Amino acid sequence: MDAFTAGLLQRIRATETDLTRARETGDDFLADVEQAELDDLHRLAAEHGVEVTTAMA
Repeated sequence: MDAFTAGLLQRIRATETDLTRARETGDDFLADVEQAELDDLHRLAAEHGVEVTTAMA
């Protein structure tokens, strides 16, 4: 796995964690921000042929 792929997958995992935390604490604004970031990361992964398998996908 190259550095780009590893970094992208790490960012996706971190964003999923942050999204879960925001939802659990009831921070709707932060949850929206994290969801938008996660959507962008998934789009970037798809554009570069990186397969992402996550519980939140």
